[in-house]
Amino acid sequence: MTLWTTLSRAATASGDDIHLRQRGETYEIRYNGIELMSSFNHQSEDQLALRAMRRMAFAPRRILIGGLGLGYTARAVLDLALPDAEVHICELIPEIAAWNRDVFGHLAAHPLKDPRTHLHIGDVQPHMARRPGVYDLILLDTDNGPDFIIRPENTPLYETDGMALTEAALAPGGLACFWSATASEAFEARLAQRGLPWMRDDIALVPGRVDAMHHLYSLQNDRVQLKKAV
Repeated sequence: MTLWTTLSRAATASGDDIHLRQRGETYEIRYNGIELMSSFNHQSEDQLALRAMRRMAFAPRRILIGGLGLGYTARAVLDLALPDAEVHICELIPEIAAWNRDVFGHLAAHPLKDPRTHLHIGDVQPHMARRPGVYDLILLDTDNGPDFIIRPENTPLYETDGMALTEAALAPGGLACFWSATASEAFEARLAQRGLPWMRDDIALVPGRVDAMHHLYSLQNDRVQLKKAV
């Protein structure tokens, strides 16, 4: 059996350990020993972009992605976005951005090289706070979801204040989508309390199977009915 090879490591100011490893054609980023993202299956990351873009009639001009990761969501957005769209990406860890350029950028066809891409190194939360009413579409894949948070500083994104912050960064009629490894009843209750249209999509990691799912939560900044994206 092929063993994992550690390709590079990084550390945050608070002492968190991030390392990039490879086994065969699979790349994986781990955060304090926990898998954060993997190239083995990126079905739900692709669907995060596809379903959100479809709900926006493939017309958003200012798009924000929270979390670059392996670049799959960014690539899926870029493939569907208008020629004059702006795709802003917030990535907290500068080494992950560097790895996208130098190590595994080929996996997602080098999204950082697209002229529509604007990379911001830093936390997506203060970025949104500085840009009220700016974005037509916000895609948040900053952690493993509200019930499986790896980085404690991401917790507010899934709580009342964080959801209000995300809403405030949306333009009228804009859409925010949250990626989650698990379905979260508590998060759904908080979404319902917002008083805005929201829905959950369940994404099978293997088509036809229901025993391995990721989940996408969508929240729209108006009172219209969300359209089911299939």
